[in-house]
Amino acid sequence: MLWTIAGILLVLWILGLIFEVAGGIIHLLLVIAAIIIVVNFIKGRASGRG
Repeated sequence: MLWTIAGILLVLWILGLIFEVAGGIIHLLLVIAAIIIVVNFIKGRASGRG
């Protein structure tokens, strides 16, 4: 689920850069996507310790 959200945010970020939408604010999508990926990675490692 989180990977899907992160993927969508990354695609929106790329489209925002291509079409120059929202100026510098578009980079927030990249930051949010990176945070989601890191959180998902940490959760995955924590649950794998078992």
